[in-house]
Amino acid sequence: MAALRIDGIIGYETDAGLAERLHRLEHRGLVEIVTLSGEDTLRRRLHVSTDRGTECAILLARDRRLGNGAVLLLDEDRAIVVRLEEERWLTLAPRDMDAAIEIGYFAGNMHWPVRFDGSHLRIAMRGPAEDYLERLKPFLDDERVRIVDGP
Repeated sequence: MAALRIDGIIGYETDAGLAERLHRLEHRGLVEIVTLSGEDTLRRRLHVSTDRGTECAILLARDRRLGNGAVLLLDEDRAIVVRLEEERWLTLAPRDMDAAIEIGYFAGNMHWPVRFDGSHLRIAMRGPAEDYLERLKPFLDDERVRIVDGP
């Protein structure tokens, strides 16, 4: 069976005009979910499957971007809605200012998306945790940083 072609976003599940229709379909078990990573939302062309196995070929215009709650299909018999995976974070506490600068520089060179939470550095993990821990091993081994939260 050919993939369902989706070439736009109808709206978002919180839109007043869509919320009631989606609610009715949900009660009948007719809402399918496409789960995407944050990186996937940056893409314009995707081939994905819903939680019910419907194959979807998503082809969006350059000015459109997928987001949590995006409604991709809505008719009387079915809806397809986007859900984002929960972002996984590795939170590190540097030992001192020198270590903070060094780990910040290192994370930047690795092109890791980060956030700052007070004196902690939070790294968004976009792959296996083991890959991050292996790269951070020298910092962890000599205690320049310690893991506050994460794997």
